[in-house]
Amino acid sequence: MGRQLLQAISVTAMQILKKSADRTGVASHVISRFITTTQNTLMFLGAATFVVIGIMLVKPGFASQIIGMSPLSPKYATQQKVHVSQLENWVETTTKPAAQADENEQSVAIDQRRKQWVTSWISKRYRVASEATDMLVSAAYMTALEIKLDPLLILAVMAVESRFNPFAESPMGAQGLMQVMSKVHQDKFQNLGGIEAALDPVANIKVGSMILKEYVMRGGSVEQGLKSYVGAAEMESDSGYGAKVLAEYRKLKDVASGKKVPITTTASAASSKKRAAQQMAAKDDEQEIEGNSIPHEAKNDKVGKKVLAQL
Repeated sequence: MGRQLLQAISVTAMQILKKSADRTGVASHVISRFITTTQNTLMFLGAATFVVIGIMLVKPGFASQIIGMSPLSPKYATQQKVHVSQLENWVETTTKPAAQADENEQSVAIDQRRKQWVTSWISKRYRVASEATDMLVSAAYMTALEIKLDPLLILAVMAVESRFNPFAESPMGAQGLMQVMSKVHQDKFQNLGGIEAALDPVANIKVGSMILKEYVMRGGSVEQGLKSYVGAAEMESDSGYGAKVLAEYRKLKDVASGKKVPITTTASAASSKKRAAQQMAAKDDEQEIEGNSIPHEAKNDKVGKKVLAQL
C-alpha cells in the first residue's frame, strides 16, 4: 500500500514538472520573439535616423520642413488656432438664432413699406405716374445708399428743383431732375456717358446727389450745403431755397413714418377751391340761361358780363 502511494505521488510530480517545462518553453519562445522584434525595430529606426541626418546635411531646408510638421512647432500651433477660430465662426454663423433672422426680414419689410408710402405720396402730390415715380424713388434710394446720404433729402431737392420732371431745364442751363449744371460738372458725367446723360434720370440723380454731398461736407451742415447747391454760397440769403427743401424733407419724413400728410399745401388747396367755385358758378349760370330758353347770342353776352363783373 505504501509502495503504491509513493508511485502515485511520483507520477503526479512528474506530470507537474512536465507541464511547468512546457509553459516555460512557451514563455521563453514569446520573450525571444519580443526581443527579436524590438531589435529589428531599433535597427530600422537607427537606419532611418542616419538617412534623415544625411538628407539634412545635403538639404538644410528639409530640417525646417520636418520641424514645421511637428505638432510642437509654433507654425503648427498657429494653424490649429486658425482652424479652431474658423470652426467657431462657422458654428456661430450656422447656429444663428432664428429670431434674429426674423428681425432682419421684418426690418426689410418695414423699409419697403415706408418706401411705398413715399412713392405713393410723391406720385399723388406731383401728379407723376406711379411706375415712373417708383423708378425715380428707387434710383434715389440706391444712390443714397452708395454715397451715404439721406434718400429723403435727395427727393426733397428733386421736388423743389424740378417737381420730378426729368426733362426740366432752366434759363441758366441747369438740367434734369436735380437741375445739374452739366457743363460745369462735366467730370462727374464722364463715367455715365458724358454730359448727354444729364437728362437721364438715373445719371442726373447720381451726379446731383454727389454734388449735394460735397457741398454739405464742405459747408459743415445741410443748410450750408443747400445754399451752395442753389448757387448762393457767397450771398447773404438763398431766397428761401433751403427752407423750401427742408420743409419738403420734413413732410417726406412724416410720410415715411406713416403719418397722414396732405398732398397739397394750404395755399394751393385754397386756390383749387376758388377755381372749383368759379367753375360751378359759371355752370349754374349756363344752366339758368338754358332754362330760360335765351338765344345763343344772349347767353354768351350774359356769361361774358358775369365774367367781366368778377374780374
